[in-house]
Amino acid sequence: MAAKRSLSVRGYLLHLTHYDPVWYARKSRERPFDLEIALEIVAALAEEGFNLLALDCADAVKYRSHPELARRYTVPMDQLRTLAQAARRAGLEVVPKLNFARSHLHHHNDWMLGPDEQWYDHFDDEAYWRKAFQLIDELVAACKPKRFFHVGMDEDHDRSYTQYAEAIKQLHSGLKRRKLRTLIWNDTGIEYDSGLAHAEKSRTAETAIPKDIVQVLWRYDAVPQASIKRLRKEGFALWGAPGAQSAEAVAAFREAVLRAGGTGLLMTMWIPCRPSNRRRILDTIQRLGPAYRGEI
Repeated sequence: MAAKRSLSVRGYLLHLTHYDPVWYARKSRERPFDLEIALEIVAALAEEGFNLLALDCADAVKYRSHPELARRYTVPMDQLRTLAQAARRAGLEVVPKLNFARSHLHHHNDWMLGPDEQWYDHFDDEAYWRKAFQLIDELVAACKPKRFFHVGMDEDHDRSYTQYAEAIKQLHSGLKRRKLRTLIWNDTGIEYDSGLAHAEKSRTAETAIPKDIVQVLWRYDAVPQASIKRLRKEGFALWGAPGAQSAEAVAAFREAVLRAGGTGLLMTMWIPCRPSNRRRILDTIQRLGPAYRGEI
């Protein structure tokens, strides 16, 4: 049973694949995610009192509507169905994730590029959104999420402030029609100079987007107290993403979110689900589990 000081959402983000500058540099060597290890992770999360599993899908699975997105490491959609079903049986709510942030530097949305397509092609046009929701619909069918879909949207370089807010509203509108609530990353915890463009873009979007979007506020080296208080004051539902550094850091983030009236924490590790990382992932879940349960 969850402890008194735990949050109602205790989640883990599992990467079936991912796109960021470090991961992108080794895409030519990437191998498919390991389903057996993913199932071990599900069991470990349930044992430690987690109750939500977010799945970073991107091009890790084959899409019937867009087979051209398949890469050398892409697996059949049935593997995702198997994983999601196991998570539900273990008592974990399943949340699919696709990142729709546009950044030719961070590459977060490069998974969506077809052969010979450039980052500036179909820039949020009708064809782009039609494609986006075809992919979303396939993940929804495979994962059967009850409440949420995570759309990423962190570190967006390429959209203007207005375009960024409009993209979030497009995603929110489409997911609402599908009876799902939107989760997005919130970048306003960033304080390093090269990231302030993202923090300011995220902050500006807060004034223009619907309040029922759940803001997943991330920061891995400190607790962003000001952003936590502001987001709750503005009326947003709030989850924290404190990384996986130490149980004490997680507990401090948890307490700040609790005091402000937030409802969740989402653990992130940003490493592949592969045999070489098995022990590291399982040990981290066990080490941080007490902080997520509210026992530290």
